Amino acid sequence: MTIASAIGAAPDCNVGWHQIDWMKAHRTVRRLQTRIAKAAKEGRWNKAKALSWLLTHSFAGKAIAVKRVTANKGKKTPGVDKVVWDNPEKKTKGVASLVRKGYKPQPLRRVCIPKANGKTRPLGIPTIKDRAMQALHLLALEPIAETMADPNSYGFRRYRACQDAAEQLFINLSRRGSAKWVLDADITGCFDNISHEWLTENITMDKGVLGKWLKVGFIEDRYWFPTEAGTPQGGIISPLLANMTLDGMEKELARRFGVRDGKGNSLARKYKVKLVRYADDFIITCSTKKGLVEVEETVKGFLAERGLSLSPEKTRIATVSDGFDFLGWNIREYDGKFLIKPAKDNVQRFLHKCREIIKGSGAMNQIALIRKLNPIIRGWANYHASQVSKKTFTKVDHEIWQALWRWASRRHQTRGRRWIKDRYFLRSQDRNWVFGTRTKSGNGAGLDCRLLSAADTPIKRHVKIKADANPFDPEWETYFAERGRKTTRATQRNKGKRL
Repeated sequence: MTIASAIGAAPDCNVGWHQIDWMKAHRTVRRLQTRIAKAAKEGRWNKAKALSWLLTHSFAGKAIAVKRVTANKGKKTPGVDKVVWDNPEKKTKGVASLVRKGYKPQPLRRVCIPKANGKTRPLGIPTIKDRAMQALHLLALEPIAETMADPNSYGFRRYRACQDAAEQLFINLSRRGSAKWVLDADITGCFDNISHEWLTENITMDKGVLGKWLKVGFIEDRYWFPTEAGTPQGGIISPLLANMTLDGMEKELARRFGVRDGKGNSLARKYKVKLVRYADDFIITCSTKKGLVEVEETVKGFLAERGLSLSPEKTRIATVSDGFDFLGWNIREYDGKFLIKPAKDNVQRFLHKCREIIKGSGAMNQIALIRKLNPIIRGWANYHASQVSKKTFTKVDHEIWQALWRWASRRHQTRGRRWIKDRYFLRSQDRNWVFGTRTKSGNGAGLDCRLLSAADTPIKRHVKIKADANPFDPEWETYFAERGRKTTRATQRNKGKRL
């Protein structure tokens, strides 16, 4: 068997979209990714580059890249060329078009989306072909990034989530001898300010293709603007590039504060410096304020090499007893008891969203309103279900109930309260005043269509992923398979509760 046929390269290029053997393609890509991760782990960078070249030139890799960009939420969002691949013929041609020779990316289409603080965030939308090309190189770069990543980095990584970051903070701060000072840090315009020179010198991928992406520029109001720094928010590969830029911070802190002083004392034990990072937001713990000032200077030097800096507005030094917000949670010690609760801002944004939906649903019937609210309530409650959230859930349910009562009263201003209550609220098991209605199924049986209650969501401690777990390393295959089975069983148990 030739190398070309083994990796699914040129011989399959004329295969139609629906004739592609997707299981074989995924096996081929997975096998190459595993070999890339092994080479990176052993420090054999020439081998890793050669395998990356094989992957980015394979038919299997190209097909999977096209499938990814034509199946996600942005599949109908065009770039500056107004082109989308929305049928099998275009997808097949798209696979054949992913070649390095003569490749020239087109400028990004700049759009601005609102942020929670009232400001806007610029997004650079590549063309569908450029997105596919990025997805192709992402397949080869991700195994290297996972192998070299900081152990306690949790953003934009497979099988890692915000809950893992929160659980690691609980481990770092909840024990009797834990550090009591934290640096709550945020980077100023991380995606927009990363040094292009640093990226091209340190990212292990095709330098020519990477350089073209970084210097392609963007179009806004029909004018072209150059890009001198940063990676565009909107590109598939941008989160990974940002992660790789920040990887090494944990190792630098260990190098700086993990050595022994002249008396033989471990500075790491003295200062208890530990990092938890999610994308460009991170928390660093330390036992003293003086030590944390030194930590902050070390971080500033680390970021300056990459063209980045800490945000003066969002970066602060605080004690655990003062508390701080991180990823939508408030993390604080109450009289010696360490608790993680939903942050006030996060709760208010959620309630504002629910109230806006209810206010704007004056002409909507009750069932449609319930079906619009339930996914939002379920998603928000599940996000906070691993923390101390039961009291917050109860409060949120009450606020939503009040908004629904006002909604029902406005619809029937000439009716009495008892009539409105009987019309829109049911008694369900041991609870009264449940917003819902009784409907009939196809066989005539009665069904309750009711609003979900956040307080019904069980509080269950999240099991944190192991820090060194690598989804591309065969040694961890059994571990990830077991975690996946537990997640599937939990999903199946809750499936019958969903409307």
